[in-house]
Amino acid sequence: MTDDATPPDSKLTRSKQRWASEHKFLTGHDARPEDERLPPGQHLVRDWPVLDLGRQPDIATDRWELRIGGLVEQPVTLDWAAFMALPQTRSRSDIHCVTTWSRYDNDWAGVATRDLLDVVQPTAAAAFVKLHGYDGYTTNLPLADFAAEQAMVAHSWDGAPLTRAHGGPARLLVPHLYLWKSAKWLRGIDILAADAPGFWEVNGYHMRGDPWTEERYS
Repeated sequence: MTDDATPPDSKLTRSKQRWASEHKFLTGHDARPEDERLPPGQHLVRDWPVLDLGRQPDIATDRWELRIGGLVEQPVTLDWAAFMALPQTRSRSDIHCVTTWSRYDNDWAGVATRDLLDVVQPTAAAAFVKLHGYDGYTTNLPLADFAAEQAMVAHSWDGAPLTRAHGGPARLLVPHLYLWKSAKWLRGIDILAADAPGFWEVNGYHMRGDPWTEERYS
């Protein structure tokens, strides 16, 4: 997938580039999720802060499509009806933003990434994933993280459709990694043999993003 529009420069982009160069917010404290619920350097919030790159695309469900391709046996383009006809999954998870906030006990509904992979059947060479948003945003993941137990393409949060501000109609959710890896306004998934950095990774952020080992920056 090559038709991404470059997200505009913004104050947030410049600030986060500076944070990466300064290694801001790092505590040097490693933790494990089985021992500590709140990752190092994080603080709890009750609201859900909105962060984006200056675009909040308005994609109605009758125009939404999700393309999955690359190293797969059965590439597919799903419209909304086909997406909603797939097995539906519900889960509760915490989320952690690299800007240091965390929010506990979020209830999600969507399609598990494992079920999407069952549809397309990755080849033996598949090892990484590149995600594309309708806003031009990209990010990357190891295939193993994309296929984690709680990972899904979510369409609902706390019993209501996902709002436009938070990536609706559908966004990725990979709750065990920093939230920048959970691309909003998802429109494309490429399955790859080699890792390929996305927007924030090119701008100084970590290629994986594990909150418990503070993988904030490269």
